[in-house]
Amino acid sequence: MVERPFVENRLAVATAQNFGIIGNGRQYVLELSPNGIVEVVAFDTADGLYDCTWSEDNENILVSASGDGSIKVWDIAAPPMANPIRSLEEHSHEVYSVDWNAVRKDCFLSGSWDDTIRLWTVDMPRSLRVFAEHSYCVYNATWNPRHADIFASASGDCTVRIWDIREPRSTLVIPGHEYEILSCDWNKYNETMLVTGSVDKSLKVWDVRNPRQEVTRLLGHTYAVRRAKFSPHRENLIGSCSYDMTVCVWDYRAPEDALLFRYDHHTEFAVGLDMSTLVDGLLASTAWDESVFVWPQGMDPRA
Repeated sequence: MVERPFVENRLAVATAQNFGIIGNGRQYVLELSPNGIVEVVAFDTADGLYDCTWSEDNENILVSASGDGSIKVWDIAAPPMANPIRSLEEHSHEVYSVDWNAVRKDCFLSGSWDDTIRLWTVDMPRSLRVFAEHSYCVYNATWNPRHADIFASASGDCTVRIWDIREPRSTLVIPGHEYEILSCDWNKYNETMLVTGSVDKSLKVWDVRNPRQEVTRLLGHTYAVRRAKFSPHRENLIGSCSYDMTVCVWDYRAPEDALLFRYDHHTEFAVGLDMSTLVDGLLASTAWDESVFVWPQGMDPRA
């Protein structure tokens, strides 16, 4: 699930039947209205969808990560029968992560359960490069918001790798957790700070200049942390969602009691979380309970 970078009241949600194990998928584009959340358009797929990302160059282009190993490219301004406008088919297992480059704006990453990350542009039928150093599933790959060539990847091999696409190999390996790392995200105001979320129930904040020891460890979730996101508006805030069905907001710089808010509005695993880049404090979450919530930080999502 991702907020739209051009329009403050739209978001995209990638979905899958039967918890993504078997069945079809659907890519939704939703809009916030005075009457609640309404559907703008939806695209059906033969397999489940696990992630999506908006183009940073064209407000109508959206990319989805599919369980059949493909990447679907949609144009929400095109007729339904014209979509997907492209299907990129190189990964050999589920694609679990996609992320558009917000600096360069012309390319995106895909991370897959085939242990690789691939670099793409929409106008090319083949990937530009394959990054193949992880030894297990890649759950997340995300661009550095300040550098056009640098990204991080989180893997089931319990490491985070930092990559520079100008270099032949990854530039840093952080053995960040004792269990699988499901998520990572860069700080939007400090280009060296990174947060990771793991099956070990914790989040860790790292300074890549000193990777031997985390800056801080955030404890409070009781099951795996599925998603961790730095706030696009406040350097010290992190959002997370977990298989414990909660969404949490943290102040990682707080000397004690870093947990600011805990939201328990979901009734199944919380698997999607994003923070609006255009509206300060606006959160959105999704879960296996088939719901989408959008709410201002500090308010009850069910209100």
